[in-house]
Amino acid sequence: MDVLELMEWLAEHGCSVVFKADGERSRGTRWMVIVSGGGLGEESFFRVDLPSPDACLAAVLDHLEAVGLSPFA
Repeated sequence: MDVLELMEWLAEHGCSVVFKADGERSRGTRWMVIVSGGGLGEESFFRVDLPSPDACLAAVLDHLEAVGLSPFA
């Protein structure tokens, strides 16, 4: 699963998703992803800042699995 497929899947489950690359930040935290709402619950919010898009994707997939909302279930 790539980032776009995951974003589409999350949107279909009512979540809002922001995936951002920020060239003004250091390489260690250049990429950010935020997921909120929908299947995560109205008060739920997940954010991670990591050095690569692949690391962000892995972190989101791990979080989704931990809360019982996995695209692979």
